[in-house]
Amino acid sequence: MDNNQNIQVIENLYKGFETGDIPAVLGLMHSNIEWNEAESNSLADGNPYVGPDAILNGVFARLGANHEYFNLKDIEIHNMSENKVLATLRYDAKVNATGKAYNAQAAHLWMLNSEGKITGFQQFVDTKKLADAEQ
Repeated sequence: MDNNQNIQVIENLYKGFETGDIPAVLGLMHSNIEWNEAESNSLADGNPYVGPDAILNGVFARLGANHEYFNLKDIEIHNMSENKVLATLRYDAKVNATGKAYNAQAAHLWMLNSEGKITGFQQFVDTKKLADAEQ
């Protein structure tokens, strides 16, 4: 796929997150996607998560259970070569256990195949802000 089509796939993914359409988000992923949370993130204990079900249960369900709210804000999508797309954004969230909110800078590196399916994800985030909110 060309870069504009890759960008459209990632835009659709973030629209799915925004509207809570997780089945649509998962449908954009290749069956063998490899998903990596940032090192030192508490969710990195399952790295790499392989396949949409592993991501749903190991990442998305835990985010939902552990947060009063978890929103993606200020998303900017950047075109890259070789079927990669970079998104810069912020996490606006509040941890249930501590009642602490955080606003953390993040970046998501997405890898896609020639059919437009997402095959890889790497998160980069201010893990100190996340850890501070969890304590």
